[in-house]
Amino acid sequence: MPLSLTHLLDALNSVTAIPIIPFKENKIDYVGHAKNIDYLMTNNYLDERRKRVIAIAGTSLIHHIAETQQLRLIEKTGQQMGDDGILISGIVPNPIRQAGQLIEAQSELNKPPDAYLLMPLTGVSNPEGIYEEYMKLGEHYGSKCDARFLYYFRQKRDLEAVIRLLNDSPHFIGVKIGTDENDVQPLIEGVGGSGIVMWGIGDRCTRPAQLGTKGHTSGIAVAYARASDEINNAQRRGDYETSARIEADIAPLEEVRFMNERVYNYSAVVEAMILSGFDDVEAGAGGPFNPRVPPEIHKQLRGVTQDLKRYH
Repeated sequence: MPLSLTHLLDALNSVTAIPIIPFKENKIDYVGHAKNIDYLMTNNYLDERRKRVIAIAGTSLIHHIAETQQLRLIEKTGQQMGDDGILISGIVPNPIRQAGQLIEAQSELNKPPDAYLLMPLTGVSNPEGIYEEYMKLGEHYGSKCDARFLYYFRQKRDLEAVIRLLNDSPHFIGVKIGTDENDVQPLIEGVGGSGIVMWGIGDRCTRPAQLGTKGHTSGIAVAYARASDEINNAQRRGDYETSARIEADIAPLEEVRFMNERVYNYSAVVEAMILSGFDDVEAGAGGPFNPRVPPEIHKQLRGVTQDLKRYH
């Protein structure tokens, strides 16, 4: 039985943890992935006994795996979480028919995703096409599969189309901001009560929260769950001073992840996990198109990770 929309939107005002998927010899380590999900579920520091939100999305390298592998990942993730968490599945919308087939297959799992995060579209497109195609996608799979969609906003030119989409489609319930802080207020004002506006550029999120975003995504929660959770706890009670203090602690790692157009978004987290020596999570050996970091970055992260161990 799917969550009511009210309960789901409230649950999303939280940390959405996006774990790295570990690889060994260029193959997905499903046992290691289950271990990482167990860590996130066991180490839940969210206040008010809130449920953990986990997304398998971009930082998980879904762009570099087959549909069958992604389906298996979502199935394994749901099995590990049980009914104690909220599951989000990142969907690459190229091509749109294939994306729809994956949504349909995932909706038939014993624990289907609670929401689907539509990743940025690649290739040539325009705002009118974005609105038209996603309206059709939402209507078809929203009606057929009870699917609810979050839009990952990465193209500023699509702002008005995204606002229209959330206002016009009952199946689009929120937007994840992946551009910059300048788009926070226009989206909040445009979307109004039609959905949640979430920050999507990591745990450096205090200022967006002050501007009105609800919740944020975290690629480092798989290693430092306490940091991400305590940032969200602080923001929910309006304690932006504490949020900013913890944000400053994790900023050196986030700066490495997002440098040069997010070049080490995945591999910096893998390296931090390895350097920290944790035995309750699995980093793997680097993923497709994302090998271990070069020596100079390794050296930079060595000092950073020692300061962050208390947040594990």
